[in-house]
Amino acid sequence: MAPSEFSVLVEVRLRHGIADPQGATIERALPALGLSGVTGVRAGKSFRFDIAASDEAAALAQATVVADRLLANPVIEESSVTIVGAGTPD
Repeated sequence: MAPSEFSVLVEVRLRHGIADPQGATIERALPALGLSGVTGVRAGKSFRFDIAASDEAAALAQATVVADRLLANPVIEESSVTIVGAGTPD
């Protein structure tokens, strides 16, 4: 079976308990913009890329390796990997 191309979304955020100065700054700025009631702001980053794999499970496994080994610092960050779409076989 020819590999299909899968679109992947990786979201990286600081682990619970790690200070998030960027999120805190955003949260403090919101009332000045007239936006009240927003709490718990946490900053993060997201990555989108495509992976060629035999099936969705293989794509998810490969994307998880990319996230764990390259995109997130496992000491202070955690990541979540989502397959957001599948293309056609190559």
